[in-house]
Amino acid sequence: MTSAPTADFPRLLQDVFHDILHFDTILVSTYKQGCAPILIYDNYPSERRQQGVERYIGDAYILDPFYTSTQQECRPGVYRLNELAPDCFEESEYYKHYYGALGLKDEIGIFVILPENIVMVFSLGLHEISLPLTRKSLLALKNLQPIIEPLAREYWKWQGASFVDRLEQHEPVEAAFDSFGDGLLTQREQDIVKLLLAGHSTKSAASELSISDGTVKVHRKHIYQRLAVSSQAQMFRLFLDHVSLVSRQNGALGQSFQEQ
Repeated sequence: MTSAPTADFPRLLQDVFHDILHFDTILVSTYKQGCAPILIYDNYPSERRQQGVERYIGDAYILDPFYTSTQQECRPGVYRLNELAPDCFEESEYYKHYYGALGLKDEIGIFVILPENIVMVFSLGLHEISLPLTRKSLLALKNLQPIIEPLAREYWKWQGASFVDRLEQHEPVEAAFDSFGDGLLTQREQDIVKLLLAGHSTKSAASELSISDGTVKVHRKHIYQRLAVSSQAQMFRLFLDHVSLVSRQNGALGQSFQEQ
């Protein structure tokens, strides 16, 4: 594969990945600061598409570790989910409510940087039926990433125009974080809510905000009182209702990930 101007590039690259790693699903998306993700390509079967694709693009991306990484200082490379996820991600309500339902036992993200600070991520999902990820396969993907990047740039140069309009057609649902608890929570408390819902432990949230564990606990107590909830599960449900409202107001695509 020496050039990639055709629309078939993601599918062809999927075949290359399959020669290296026996993954089950692939989701190719682009991310830009302040914008919702745009779906480029996926191979999800119809019976799993609503959960794995439509909910994600609709608003479930908001707590996804891959999405969060693209909104921060992002470096190209190959990452396993556990390298980017918060310390208590698998214990989070988000994981239980959405991510766990995907049936993934591992996920690999291949990050490439495109012009104008757009990040393209090839997400390879390893389900229960997939063969275990080996160190050799992971190393092969890492060696392939520098080759993929210029090809992805060439693909975007010729095909990106068909996606650019959608890239900025609506604000990301992340705006829900800015308005969740508006008038009830302080900015610091909103920051803590975001970290806790994403799967950070008290210690991790304290480290992220450069405050003490005790301060986070005090803030969490105040958050629960002001939102009239008694658990993180209840706070998550309240947040889902708010995200659904913001999603409808912004005209976001897809269905809310609170729907079962």
